[in-house]
Amino acid sequence: MTLGEIGEQTVSTAGGVFSAAWLLIVFPLIGAAALLLGSRRLDRAYGVLGCMAPLASFVVAAALFVAMLGREPEQRAISVPLYDLFAVGDYQVGVGLLVDQLSIAFSLLITGVGSLIHVYSIGYMAHDENRQRFFGYLNLFVAAMLLLVLADDYLVLYVGWEGVGLASYLLIGFWQHKDSAAVAAKKAFVVNRVGDFGMSLAVMSMVVVFGTTAFAGVFPAAADASEGWLIAIGLLLLLGACGKSAQFPLQSWLLDAMEGPTPVSALIHAATMVTAGVYLVVRSAAIYAGAEPAQTAVVVVGTITALMGAIIGCAKDDIKKALAGSTMSQIGYMMLAAGLGPAGYAFAIFHLLTHGFFKAELFLGAGSVMHGMNDEVDMRRYGGLRTVMRTTYVTFAAGYLAIIGIPPFAGFFSKDSIIEAAFANNFVAGLGALVGAGITGFYMTRVMLMTFFGERRWAPDAHPHESPSVMTVPLWILAGLSLVGGAALLYVGGGIVQWLEPVTGEEHVELGIPVWAMTLVILAVVLVGVAVAWQIFGRQPLPVTAPAGSPVTVAARRDLYGDAVNEAVFMRPGQYLTRSLVYVDNRGVDGAVVGTASAVGQFSSRLRRWQTGFVRSYALSMLAGAAVVVIAMLLVRLP
Repeated sequence: MTLGEIGEQTVSTAGGVFSAAWLLIVFPLIGAAALLLGSRRLDRAYGVLGCMAPLASFVVAAALFVAMLGREPEQRAISVPLYDLFAVGDYQVGVGLLVDQLSIAFSLLITGVGSLIHVYSIGYMAHDENRQRFFGYLNLFVAAMLLLVLADDYLVLYVGWEGVGLASYLLIGFWQHKDSAAVAAKKAFVVNRVGDFGMSLAVMSMVVVFGTTAFAGVFPAAADASEGWLIAIGLLLLLGACGKSAQFPLQSWLLDAMEGPTPVSALIHAATMVTAGVYLVVRSAAIYAGAEPAQTAVVVVGTITALMGAIIGCAKDDIKKALAGSTMSQIGYMMLAAGLGPAGYAFAIFHLLTHGFFKAELFLGAGSVMHGMNDEVDMRRYGGLRTVMRTTYVTFAAGYLAIIGIPPFAGFFSKDSIIEAAFANNFVAGLGALVGAGITGFYMTRVMLMTFFGERRWAPDAHPHESPSVMTVPLWILAGLSLVGGAALLYVGGGIVQWLEPVTGEEHVELGIPVWAMTLVILAVVLVGVAVAWQIFGRQPLPVTAPAGSPVTVAARRDLYGDAVNEAVFMRPGQYLTRSLVYVDNRGVDGAVVGTASAVGQFSSRLRRWQTGFVRSYALSMLAGAAVVVIAMLLVRLP
């Protein structure tokens, strides 16, 4: 498929099982409404209600997927119109769904992995008195994300986009009795508003340029639009993607988002929010096809974030924040691939799906460790847990091997594909991706060694134990997907590349060296990172208190000064601007209003003295006035 044909596959009208696609969104919406608006009596059934909603949506998504397999590849895009929202002149917006190869892949990930996270949450949140509300928020999150990926119009997509932002705010700040959680939720909300501003401007620009925001109108018209407009829209969409997917320079919120319950971290990082930006860029392939500078910007942002996230992950002692840094890095790989256009779109989604498996596994595994360690998150107070938490250790190890890319685990197939595509299209980006792979091997080995190996550094009151089966069963399933998911997605039924080709197009560029040689180079770089981590953290005792470290280590611990830059460049000047505007308002605007009122009041008080109430005074005034009139008339009549 050529660049000009991207997004122009035949779209059929819904029929049969496809007419029920709206149930994908309705089931979690009903679950959210029941749990959030229902009485406290539902607290006994919170787990059943909360889990049945995404499971029901998963069944619908699976049925749609099977029905799509029975169609020809170019006939698999199905339009499901629901209702007309509004019309202003020639501009009309209808609410409808687009079930195609891209949206169904996301739907299966969101509902499948999301369901496992819901089941895990039954055990993790069992002792939280607000667990009913928690599951309601989880259901709302899933519903908003499904609306985002299934919408057939950018304006409707934007509704899901904001719904995801709202749900993330509610979940990150769920334990709002902690100041850190409340601040983290506000930070995520504010930073995402910056990205959402770009997203809203992009949608408005589409109305101006194309006269519509519907995919069916925008994508075909993009081939004839001016490059300047396409570049502007592409960059604005990228700004929106940077906010939701925590990419440079809007990445600062993600690390603090770990203040929410661990299942929230798993849902945000694996199946929902941070993948939204990647979806947006890939879905907008027709726009980026005519905006090469915008595509290059996507590559730059992805490469920078892949390296930043990896470096930050190297210095975090909080297990969840170390994994959060890895999420930034892995999403950076996906954005890098998406910036390569048809040569990388399918690989971006491939890695997104495998990342959903192993990152959910890693976060839920971290939650299992915390569950057994009295909610301790400092890895310097772990050590030797593999002997007392064997299931958590084995399943976490599967996620570890997948993320660093050891064959035959999932990340080996998906991340290597991105690195190879990057080298074939842009040597600098490829080199950055390769270095990032080595750093990934280092920081993830560090996490494994500090948590499960070495001497026991537990606190005196710690009594680590394995999690209940309601938590470990999802871990086993995700570990299995981390093992076989990559090979299955790449080879079964033609593979993910062939599956997505009608939506994203495909473009193959020669690597220049044999693929097996590139594979060996990547694996060697990863193993070097593993070896360095073993030398530092596996062969010598680990101090419970972190040493001061080098300037690079200090910078990584401070998130490469991302917050400091935001404070210096945006927050402080914003505060000064606000204070200046308040001063101008108080002294200028208010001063003018108050001064005018005061002048009128003083004039009135003096004028009031003429109103004495004595007839003789009024008669004298009239006589004086008449005299003035007569004198004036006489003067006028003089030559």
